[in-house]
Amino acid sequence: MTRRLADIAKRAGVSEATVSRVLNNRPGVSAATRQVVLHALDVSGYERPTRLRGERTPRLVGLVLPELRNPIFPAFADVLAGSLAQQGLTPLLCTQGSGGVTEAGHIELLLRQQVSGVVFAGGLYAEADASHDHYEELAARNIPVVLINAAIEHLDFPTVSCDDTAAVEQSWRHLVSLGHERIGLVLGPADHVASQRKLVAARAAAKAAGGSLPDAQVVRGLFSVEGGRAAADQLIESGVTGLICASDPQALGAVRAAQRRGLDVPREVSVVGFDGSALMDCTGPPLTTIRQPIEAMSRTVLDLLVSQLAGSPVPPEEMLFEPHLLARGSTAQVA
Repeated sequence: MTRRLADIAKRAGVSEATVSRVLNNRPGVSAATRQVVLHALDVSGYERPTRLRGERTPRLVGLVLPELRNPIFPAFADVLAGSLAQQGLTPLLCTQGSGGVTEAGHIELLLRQQVSGVVFAGGLYAEADASHDHYEELAARNIPVVLINAAIEHLDFPTVSCDDTAAVEQSWRHLVSLGHERIGLVLGPADHVASQRKLVAARAAAKAAGGSLPDAQVVRGLFSVEGGRAAADQLIESGVTGLICASDPQALGAVRAAQRRGLDVPREVSVVGFDGSALMDCTGPPLTTIRQPIEAMSRTVLDLLVSQLAGSPVPPEEMLFEPHLLARGSTAQVA
């Protein structure tokens, strides 16, 4: 019994005395804390006391991600899932794979499960030309939703974003400080909102530095290693020495493209990524990247979701978070 109390208390983040009061149905515990303890009891694999079995009413929250290959999405999911559990909410992870369930299909399944809310971390909401019917269905049903990173204008869900303009400005200044004059941009699709913002910011940064960003120095591709490699091949062929990529996988592909050409990274070609997952410190060379403030963004996502679940109004404006440049081994003074 003592071990069970300790296990549940640790998972719920409360004292053993609080767990004991909940299990014995005693007063002195708030409803929110009670739900957190009962959730911890369930996920720990312990059987509820008979008097509490009728209270099994899980509040499900969908975590919808486009993929798990890009480390930024598991990073967000890890933080959000733990935070949701602390609030007595049960996260349901939904990811898309090749030939698997679509984003709209996941929403249909979540609605069948009477989901209480949905958090999207990357998805079709950022693509202007994609179908958005499933978002409109969520809005029509008044399901609380929070989006992570830039969305198209007509979707009025609360959004928590990393500041794309600041990210590009930091990247551009870093490469210019290293002597790079021919800087290229590897972006996502033309209808992708975050990529559009990055392009506008890059043109402004180039102008501020006394130069310009010709169309030939902007290449679009998939947010993958393969997409980054193909785009970087074109840019390196055109004589670019510094590359700013819209994702870390693209940046890893750009490094690979340069190395396959026999070029040294960073001595001959410098590469900057975007996302800043912990694994980028373990690449060869370690990747210079822009880190998204995952912890701070996730806390705000949770606050916005919980407020909606409680029936409280939330600000419709997009909330922007400042990123941070991590200078590592993939950038250096131009040769």
